[in-house]
Amino acid sequence: MNLTQAFQQLYSTFDLKGFWDTIQPSMGIILTFLPIAVAISLFIIFWEVWVKYVRAEFIYKEKVVLLGIRLPKETFKSPAAMELFLTALHQTGGEGSWYDKFWLGKMRPWFSLEMVSLEGQVHFFIWTRASFKNFIETSLYAQFPGIEVNEVDDYAKSVHFEGDKMVIWGAELTSTKPDFYPIKTYIDYGLDKDPKEEFKVDPLAPLLEFLGAIGVNQQAWIQIIVRAHKAEHKKAGHFWKTTDKWKDEAAAEINKILNRDPKTKVAMAVDDSGSGQRIITTSGEQDLVKAIERSLSKQAYDVGIRLMYIGAKESFSPTNISGMLGSFKQFNTEHMNGFKPRGDQWSPKFSYPWQDFKNIRQNKMRAELLNVYKRRAFFFDPYHGNPMVLNSEELATIFHFPGQVAATPTLGRVGSKKGQAPANLPI
Repeated sequence: MNLTQAFQQLYSTFDLKGFWDTIQPSMGIILTFLPIAVAISLFIIFWEVWVKYVRAEFIYKEKVVLLGIRLPKETFKSPAAMELFLTALHQTGGEGSWYDKFWLGKMRPWFSLEMVSLEGQVHFFIWTRASFKNFIETSLYAQFPGIEVNEVDDYAKSVHFEGDKMVIWGAELTSTKPDFYPIKTYIDYGLDKDPKEEFKVDPLAPLLEFLGAIGVNQQAWIQIIVRAHKAEHKKAGHFWKTTDKWKDEAAAEINKILNRDPKTKVAMAVDDSGSGQRIITTSGEQDLVKAIERSLSKQAYDVGIRLMYIGAKESFSPTNISGMLGSFKQFNTEHMNGFKPRGDQWSPKFSYPWQDFKNIRQNKMRAELLNVYKRRAFFFDPYHGNPMVLNSEELATIFHFPGQVAATPTLGRVGSKKGQAPANLPI
């Protein structure tokens, strides 16, 4: 049997003509709507590319500055003063209409709060758009009159990755529980009552002591990137409507703890056994609900926390990695929330040499980490992180200006108090 005879037999066996007559109407419909489907797909693809392009152009044109902060010799303000300052950073505007946001690429501002050790010298920095410089300076001076705020060169730009000479470790932190559970804040440490210096227990002190202990040819960087939190989660069943997922999940958790009906907010009258007795919450559960409700009552921020430790190959000490991560444990509680590293995203572990020949993959990730740190990128390209939601009280706990209780000798402070000349001096 030749090939022609085989096709003839196949045609007669399967009745291909009948099959084609069956699917022909459907093929006609598909071919009719195929150009429309292709056009919609191309529009979606090119729309995403367009939005990324206009946002990148907007970011490129925005001038940014790094503000260095020197603390006064004596700081008596509690972290509550920093919390008041952080309210100034809760900027929800800047995006305007859909035309501004998706055609011009505008976006609400974000800021970077940074604590840095350069060979043991500890510094506080705030990275911001240049247009916010004066606003941030006046807001800081209003709460901390004795500080000095100056525009400085970006310390991160002076570091260039050289895989044969240096080692870079990095990590991002995430919360141990859902974000609406609060961490251990300065109020829990009693710092809102302004105790005397000898009685203060500042949770930031161990972190600053660690930064001050970094040796020569080493640097430790802590970057806290923040922007105002907005209700941007798509509401189920709606195309345009959005909801605040953070608050919705918190409300659902409170209803669960109190055994309340989500609609009526009334506690259920029957327990699981069906005895008809009203369920009574414990004092611990009531305290948990109060803590969540207090957390919800304050301004919320989208937050990304990025850690980096850099050292020359001969000076790099792996124990400093444990020290850096351990410095955030004082904000953790078992029944509330805390911080933990988000896997091995920036510092993957390879069990065998052939998995990463000559550290090519690892060095590539280290270079990418350094790049996104320099750009302070977290919410938009070139890097999209997974932000936590922290309120102003929690932010002020992990970033504030300590008093004398933090006796780190390498923490730069203003040598003497400055004063203005009397107004009645003769001309």
